[in-house]
Amino acid sequence: MPAFVTFGRILFAVLFIYTGATKLIAIQATADFIATKVVVPDVIAPYAKQVETATAMTTPQLLAIAVGGLEVIAGLMIALNFGTRFFAMLLIIYTAVSTVLFYDFWNQPAPENAKMVIDALKNLSIIGALFMIMGYGRATRSAETAYGDV
Repeated sequence: MPAFVTFGRILFAVLFIYTGATKLIAIQATADFIATKVVVPDVIAPYAKQVETATAMTTPQLLAIAVGGLEVIAGLMIALNFGTRFFAMLLIIYTAVSTVLFYDFWNQPAPENAKMVIDALKNLSIIGALFMIMGYGRATRSAETAYGDV
């Protein structure tokens, strides 16, 4: 694997490792933010209550731990090049869902939604980079095949 691709993959993974660790360090703040945006559907509400009773934690706290753990583990796996395609796909799904749930710029008037639009576009570019990581995968390729005459 070319050195630039490896270096870029590691630098890209730092984003998820850092944000996941931040979520895990401030679980209650993350849970409070999740609670404002995520509503447990009625279909799974009884199961969520059972899990809350078993763990003595609220659903937003459990989601904060799950999301933070996903980001840290997936970031590490992408950086270390283990299960890269699988973890990139998980992060694509996670980033797409979180973008729709947390950046609802379409519900805000035009001047006030500018930051939300930019954040949603950043997430869209992150999804694009994750697709490139999935496309490249773990297999080594010759420099000529991977890059052509660039």
